Amino acid sequence: MPDISAPVEGPSDGKSTAPRRMSAGTVLWVTLAVFAQESVWNFYDAQVPSELRQYIASAGLVGLIMGMDNVLGVLIQPWMGFLSDRRTRDGKGRWAIILTGAALASVPFALIPWTHSLPLLMLCVVGFAAMANAFKGITETLVSDYVAPSHRGKAQGFVKAGVSLTIVVSSLISLLVVDRSITLAFAIPPVLMLLLLTTSWFCLGRRHHAATLSHAGEPSAPETHPAANPPSADFASPWAVIKDMVRGPSRARALLMLGIFCFAGMWSALRSLMTPYGTEALDLSRGSAGGLALPGAVAFLVCVVPLAYASSRLGQVRAMRYGVGVFIVGLLIGFSVPTVPGTVISMVIASVGYAAFAVNALVALWNLAPSRHVLGTYTGLYTVASSTGAALGPALLGLTVDATGWRFMLLNGAVFATITFAVFTRLARRTTPPSH
Repeated sequence: MPDISAPVEGPSDGKSTAPRRMSAGTVLWVTLAVFAQESVWNFYDAQVPSELRQYIASAGLVGLIMGMDNVLGVLIQPWMGFLSDRRTRDGKGRWAIILTGAALASVPFALIPWTHSLPLLMLCVVGFAAMANAFKGITETLVSDYVAPSHRGKAQGFVKAGVSLTIVVSSLISLLVVDRSITLAFAIPPVLMLLLLTTSWFCLGRRHHAATLSHAGEPSAPETHPAANPPSADFASPWAVIKDMVRGPSRARALLMLGIFCFAGMWSALRSLMTPYGTEALDLSRGSAGGLALPGAVAFLVCVVPLAYASSRLGQVRAMRYGVGVFIVGLLIGFSVPTVPGTVISMVIASVGYAAFAVNALVALWNLAPSRHVLGTYTGLYTVASSTGAALGPALLGLTVDATGWRFMLLNGAVFATITFAVFTRLARRTTPPSH
């Protein structure tokens, strides 16, 4: 069990590099911070489309507007992550950006139901998406600040489990409050976010610089090696970080970014097209088809923490590679057994494979970073890869469906996933320390 008594991962005494046990209290407060911001995003995704539908008849246009936050994330998060890295290196920490961003984002979010015209609604939607993206990746980077490298994979498992519970919170607010008072419903998530972030800061924020310094001597993950993890450098801009990533001797970090792009794309495609697949290929109603993903979501929640612990022993890159393999097996089962039970089993297995990726991808990218002073920037670059993949994946898989029909959708997805498997196979060979 993690050591609950230790408030922060232990500092290096200069005599031993053995990491202390993971602090359960630290992981709890970091998870609470990420949970706080994701609760707002989940409610945003669930209820803002209905607000837009009052003024826009086209579902395609509504979808385009709802995807705008991903575009803003690609543009904003690397730069804000870089800014937070500079503040952390100067001893100021990331919390000022997080708390200021949360306070500013809460205003347009709470005002959404008060708007009575499309221009005002769009102003609030764009304002929230821009401000929330400014601190979203920075909050996720807190894991790397407060948890030692050897424990980040396990900590990320708890964070992902906490994030998955935000769907429950969003659903309860929608179920219990929306029909009674839409203005109150939109006020609850930002208030909850500010309250939880402030609580997390109170328990962790004042020790941010000390926690960061305590990990300076912590050994990196065992699967990295000097060729993949070059010496620390002082980068003048996010572009310098990207150039260093692309020009690295082993290209391991660039390969990992490609793998993140590919797997995020296929997962997004599977989620986006599963409901029409159920109606077209399985003859289900729209409501029944929409429920096909629920067993997979439960499987993700159940297995994500055990997978995080297993991955810490196996290695993040190898775990992701095996996860892609499981994902492919799940899709092939669904293609071979085109029934409702077969599809449900397919989604459960595919979700377990995705969980192995989701819990390890960002941690693996942190482990390959050339310096702890660029972890915020790397978190932003992770968003770039995953968001771009999520935006393009459904369109790419949809084009294959147009060519082959809905019956072959899962097979087409499996074929695309084999490319991802090849990327992670090559990456695993480049990040494995040479045997002696």
